[in-house]
Amino acid sequence: MQRHYSLFDRLTLQADSALRTLIPDSCQAARPSPAIAEAESPAMDAAQRKHIAGLMRINHSGEVCAQALYQGQALTARRPEIRESMEQAAAEEIDHLVWCEERLQELGSRTSLLNPLFYGLSFAIGAGAGAISDKLSLGFVAATEDQVCKHLDEHLAQIPEDERKSRAILQQMRIDEAEHSTSAIAAGGYRFPAPVKAGMSLLAKVMTASTYRV
Repeated sequence: MQRHYSLFDRLTLQADSALRTLIPDSCQAARPSPAIAEAESPAMDAAQRKHIAGLMRINHSGEVCAQALYQGQALTARRPEIRESMEQAAAEEIDHLVWCEERLQELGSRTSLLNPLFYGLSFAIGAGAGAISDKLSLGFVAATEDQVCKHLDEHLAQIPEDERKSRAILQQMRIDEAEHSTSAIAAGGYRFPAPVKAGMSLLAKVMTASTYRV
């Protein structure tokens, strides 16, 4: 029998999800990190390590935003199946969140101090899109995941071939994000026009530029 949650219950669950997303070591991945099977690069110097840590910090913040986006959309989704789809996508994205966090720790770095800000903004955007329509909400997921795939491709091009740990994580993330985009469109998502995608890309650049160092 399916349980029906009150608005208060759902808000409480959202608060719990936010804390688990933002507090380090609070989440557990369902899948082992792809980096486990790879050896650390012996040729990586301090400058390369710092640069790769910056890239992984960007990707971790992107997963924080994804969590917030999906949770916001799940809160305001009209159709139960859309809400369940958003919650399932958020659960799958936890793997990426944990993998990036683990890799940052291995590189002797940390997650972005700006994550609470980006979580709040992303949650508001997701909730707003879900409140307007499920079609818009799904379209926003697809467009966002397309942007993530673009960033992952750019980061993979910057990471040396022998730095296989970080590459393994980003490659698997690339596969998962593309699947989320395809699924959102297949479920009836709106295909955003090019000008809207350009605006989203500009906002993404603001996030990546700030979280690379902060």
